[in-house]
Amino acid sequence: MNKNILVLIISVLVFSCGTKKTVITKKPKTKTVRVTKKGENKEASTPKVPAKIYASATEQYIDTYKEIAQEEMRLYNIPASITIAQGILESGSGKGRLSIEANNHFGIKCHNWSGAKIYHDDDEAQECFRKYNNAKYSFRDHSLFLTGRKRYEGLFKLKQTNYKGWAKGLRAAGYATDKRYPEKLISLIERYRLYELDGGKKLKTDIDIVKSSRVIPKKITHIVVKGDTLYYISKMHNLTVEELKEINNLKNNNISIGQELQVNKN
Repeated sequence: MNKNILVLIISVLVFSCGTKKTVITKKPKTKTVRVTKKGENKEASTPKVPAKIYASATEQYIDTYKEIAQEEMRLYNIPASITIAQGILESGSGKGRLSIEANNHFGIKCHNWSGAKIYHDDDEAQECFRKYNNAKYSFRDHSLFLTGRKRYEGLFKLKQTNYKGWAKGLRAAGYATDKRYPEKLISLIERYRLYELDGGKKLKTDIDIVKSSRVIPKKITHIVVKGDTLYYISKMHNLTVEELKEINNLKNNNISIGQELQVNKN
């Protein structure tokens, strides 16, 4: 009996002392949360670049199209200064109807043209002019016009930096009937230092042309192109005809192509 009791006690002890499994509990991963102040963005915001403000429409025109004119010069050997000056004169610094509605900066008509068209009063009423999707195609057609006609061949014998020779040569070859056309081109080139475009020098737009965003333009001008009237120009710039005449000391309603008019009040 005692022997049986002893065996029973030993069995209980062996069972109770069996191998115990160790339970390992993993610590939950801690998530680092970035705390920001109220109103603070987590991502750095891109600084805003102030828009350029120009002293005149002409200066804006130069800054917008000078690179296109230089590319045309590289491809077709036409001085960029001449191209830009002609564009300023013939499109009214990009404010003329043909340039606004048709991207046509040089008054190129519809001869042998199957593309889009626009009708505009020129030498005759409602003449047909080419219409472009982008202004750069107008610049290209200008280059092709000059390089594709024999009467302009002599111009390409001149140095690219000889803008005076080009201005006079265009008039002599019949590009324009206005006797003062060369003088107007040269005046624009020298006033805005467009000759720098021909010599590979940087046009100092940041200093000489583009004004600080803090500077309020004092004078805005409009260069008269074919078809312009005082009424049309006044409506374009939210003026009355009488205000436009008073600003420019005009005695009557007569204006001429290439004439520069102030179109804002001081």
